[in-house]
Amino acid sequence: EGFDIEDEFHNFDALNTPKDHPARNLTDTFYLEKDVLLRTHTSPVQIRVMQEYEPPIKIIAPGRVYRIDNAASHSPAFHQVEALVVDEGINFADLKDMLNIFAKKMFGENIESRIRPHFFPFTEPSAEIDIVCVKCYGKGCNVCKGSGWLELGGAGMVDPNVFEQVGIDSEKYTGYAFGMGMDRVAMLKYKIPDIKLLFENDIRF
Repeated sequence: EGFDIEDEFHNFDALNTPKDHPARNLTDTFYLEKDVLLRTHTSPVQIRVMQEYEPPIKIIAPGRVYRIDNAASHSPAFHQVEALVVDEGINFADLKDMLNIFAKKMFGENIESRIRPHFFPFTEPSAEIDIVCVKCYGKGCNVCKGSGWLELGGAGMVDPNVFEQVGIDSEKYTGYAFGMGMDRVAMLKYKIPDIKLLFENDIRF
């Protein structure tokens, strides 16, 4: 577990996020004062662990995160969980296997999943994992916006620049990380229409 209140180094700089990245704007991030903010993801836990421990590293990091957002599928405070694995010989196939195993364990052995290219500042290469829509099973509906697929989370191989920030030799070690919203996973698994239901404390729900 990590800190809800973070500094810009652990939340952005060490994670290879450029100074002009939109996530650093006041419209996206809750700043308490200059350089102090409510963390926007659980990834600062990765940085703190890699600063403190030598590889091999294998962690799961759950926690609450904060972003300036408020919609049926988004909340200004929500929960993420992420994994980090750092060791010699870790590759993208290891990551792909782990994501596919997770999807089947969470949504059933028959669930289809796919990995597609994406971009995150702290991973290279980066990817997102999707599962086939749990409502229409690929036919297209209002839940998946007609695509037949639902985004589950982001992932990728740890960028060498991140290893450099925490003093890990990127010539010797590789690693992968993935993260997803726990609230979103619950919404997909149990077909919950509005994320606010998870926070309203209505005993009927």
